[in-house]
Amino acid sequence: MPIGAGPDYINAVVVITTGLSASALLSELNRIEAEFDRQRTNRWAARTLDLDLIDYNGQIYPDANVYSKWRDLSVDLQAHTAPDQLILPHPRIQDRAFVLVPLCDVAPNWAHPVTGQTARQMLGALPLDDVAAVKPISAQALVKTGTEE
Repeated sequence: MPIGAGPDYINAVVVITTGLSASALLSELNRIEAEFDRQRTNRWAARTLDLDLIDYNGQIYPDANVYSKWRDLSVDLQAHTAPDQLILPHPRIQDRAFVLVPLCDVAPNWAHPVTGQTARQMLGALPLDDVAAVKPISAQALVKTGTEE
């Protein structure tokens, strides 16, 4: 992110059930990233692993005003500014085909807790070139690249 800024990567979406709070879950995701030598150097820099919390049971966290501030942040400021707290839903989900394409694979009718739009509707609102840039990868290709366990 942005397109062309680094090597291709594999992106996926999973739906889980957990007893952890949203903050505790994010801490666990960050711990897993650290196990894979995730270095937080530059915003949107290439990384070994990137685990984002997109939604947590429809919560708007910490509140609608803070969420809106981060959602409406200019692209220039996005590239240089990271929140110091958990923001839910993820403020960029509606802008990112690389999130919405796999989200539509597992939960096409998931509704954004603020806008009410489904994943499928948000994906349909993106430029076709952005959507076309997200290429599916087969299980056979994963085995060849050594990314499947």
